[in-house]
Amino acid sequence: MTDQTDVNPDVAATNVDQENLPQAAIQRIYVKDISFEAPNLPELFSVEYKPQIKMEMNSKSRTVADDNYEVILTISVKAEVEEKTVFLAEVQQAGIFLLKNLNDQQLQHSLSVMAPETLYPYVRETIASLIGKTGFPAVQLAPVNFQALFMQKLQQAQAAAENGEVSEAGNVEPGETTIQ
Repeated sequence: MTDQTDVNPDVAATNVDQENLPQAAIQRIYVKDISFEAPNLPELFSVEYKPQIKMEMNSKSRTVADDNYEVILTISVKAEVEEKTVFLAEVQQAGIFLLKNLNDQQLQHSLSVMAPETLYPYVRETIASLIGKTGFPAVQLAPVNFQALFMQKLQQAQAAAENGEVSEAGNVEPGETTIQ
């Protein structure tokens, strides 16, 4: 029996077209850094636990290889009671994402929305687990609308451009976004 190759030009064109289609895939998800402090325990165990909770979130990305990008979602959660720190938890959840055949706008959207949306459930669970180990109730972080944050960032960049200001928010290269 002989090997047969399909010489149909339509089939060959379809294969080439598929190679040029946009591709996005998770290569790896991992914890890059964890920090937890509870400087005023056990003294605060005897105080009524009605904490003020503050959360800060930061997302940054960088190219690690051809079409592979590392995205790091950092979330810091601080709880205070009577102006004393109960705990401070910070988690850097990271992932490697294959992003191929994307234009600049698609790439920026993937790095600013798709990747952080993928990482957020992991960092939420890690923070809840860390805080739960203190003996205090776990903090359940609210869902985050990364699409809305991305659109807000684009609007700020557009406004800055209209005013003749230089803004990093409009930069389509891998970079950093801070949310408080």
